[in-house]
Parts: sequence; C-alpha cells; structure tokens
Amino acid sequence: MKKILILLICSTVLLVSCSKDKDPIVNPTAVYIPKLIFKFKFDSTLARLDNFGNPATIPVGNSAQSPKFQTMSAHYIEFAPNNLTQLGAGEIVYKGAETTVGGGNAVDFDQAVVAGEDVTIYSTSLSSVTPGTYEWLRVSLTYQNYDIKFLSSGVLYTGRLASFVGFETYITNYTINTQSVLVYDNKPQGYWGFETTILGNPFVFEGQAAGTTVPNPIAGTSPIPPGSCVVTGDFPTPLTITGNETQDIVVTINLSTNNSFEWRDLNGDGLYEPSDGVNPGDTVVDMGLRGLYPTYQ
Repeated sequence: MKKILILLICSTVLLVSCSKDKDPIVNPTAVYIPKLIFKFKFDSTLARLDNFGNPATIPVGNSAQSPKFQTMSAHYIEFAPNNLTQLGAGEIVYKGAETTVGGGNAVDFDQAVVAGEDVTIYSTSLSSVTPGTYEWLRVSLTYQNYDIKFLSSGVLYTGRLASFVGFETYITNYTINTQSVLVYDNKPQGYWGFETTILGNPFVFEGQAAGTTVPNPIAGTSPIPPGSCVVTGDFPTPLTITGNETQDIVVTINLSTNNSFEWRDLNGDGLYEPSDGVNPGDTVVDMGLRGLYPTYQ
C-alpha cells in the first residue's frame, strides 16, 4: 500500500513539474505594428535663436541663465513637407485636449501629457501617418517646469518655476515642486508660478512674463499666429515615411534651453534677484525655448 501511495505522489509531482516547465504558446503569425514615437531632449549647448530662427544675443541690460529642465508638455505636433507648408496644412500627428470652461478656447491642462527627458510623450501607429517626405517639425509647447538660481539677501538659492507658454491655458490647479497653486481660470501665455524654500519655509510667487520667444526659421514663408508657441525646426535629413516600415521611428524633440530664462538685470550683476528688499527686483522678460532641432532614428 505504501509503495502504491509513493508512486501516486511521484506521478503527481512529475505532472505538476511538466505543467510548469511548459513553454508559453507563441502565435507565429503575429505581426508587429511599428510605431511613431516622440520624446523630449533638453540641451543648453544648442544655438540660441530669436523668433525668426536667427542667432540671438542677450540684450544690453538683461541677463539670462540656462535652466535645469524637469518636465514639459506639448499640445500639438505637425510634420511639414517644406517651408511653404502653412500651419495646419501638414500632417498633424497629435493635438491635445482643449476646453472653453474658463471662457475662451484654451489648452486643457488637466488632460495635458507632461513628461521629462527621454520619456515617450506620444506614440501612434505608423500606418496612421500619411506617407510622404517631411522636412520640418512643428511643436506647440504649453508647459515648462525647471529649476533656476536666484539671489536673495546675499545668498544664492535654487527655485522651481512652472510656466505656461501656450496660446491660452485653462488650469484648475498645478504643482510647482511640492506646493500646489489653485487657479480655476484661463491664463495667457507667459503666466508662471515660482516655488522656493528659504530657512526651511516654502514660498510661492506668481507672475506674468512680458514675452515668450518662439523660434520659427520659416516665418517668412510659413508664419505662426501671434501668441502661439509653435516652435519650428528642420530635420538634418528629411524624414520619409513610406507606410511599409517594419520598425519604430523615434523622433526626438531636441529643444535649446540656452539662456532661455531671461530677466531685466537692474544692477547688472548677472544674478536673478526677484527682490532685494530695496529695489522692486529684477523682472522676467522671456522664458521661451530657444530653438527646435528635431532628429529621428
């Protein structure tokens, strides 16, 4: 009887073992669907451009610094075949949500995709993209989150700045670093919130930048509407999509952060001083990106 019981136990163990070791079923007919993928890259070594795509220096009386970027959001992505393609007439591959809750039409920040560097911000099947050859990329940027250095009472600090650079953005609330700001309203291009910690105490300030640089090297033949933040850049080699791709295409949105945070420097010391207790303080004049240099692989 004991021998029979032992044989039954061994048989059961063997069956269980075989069941666990069995290879998963693979569908040999499955076909991979290649994707078009977009990612951000922030680079302070890229050329600093003006609104027309020309090299730009810092005006006399101003100072600037290259922020350390944390995250960003894009609201609109378009491929343009050539420099005559008007905004909206190219291949629009992505457009984010908009709303009129705050009054006029605005970007819906609650539904915006906010991402850091080298993270997929959007992907779609390549089969959904119209085949063609595209020389230019257009990206509407709507939100930036980055660290900047500033001077207060003779001490150099680091603060986190969240800026909204889209044509108009409806915001319920947003978190700068650790502190949340309630808005529940539309905010125009250039609205920002700033958070820092001094002597263990968090401080939050809000403001409005006077302008936002939006580089567009083909402004003469394909302009963008005033107040928008559609940056434009050309691929080193035109991107061709055939519709017969077997692998993913990854487009990197390389953005120039070269001295992209600019202020009116009252004492000319090259340091951002929002308030020194005596003067009204340095004022932000520009926080736009300084160039788009798209690449793909």
